[in-house]
Amino acid sequence: MFSTPEQKTQQCYILCCWLVKLYLPINIVCMDERTRNIFLLAGEEDIIEI
Repeated sequence: MFSTPEQKTQQCYILCCWLVKLYLPINIVCMDERTRNIFLLAGEEDIIEI
């Protein structure tokens, strides 16, 4: 089952709020055009892929 773009956007928002509550800076948010996956770089080395 694949996620819809709306679900990915909502999950990205929730994760960004969670990371900010942990006092981690969100350095980069980008989307891979081929796969439509969202990447978050938070703190020094935390990489999250949605």
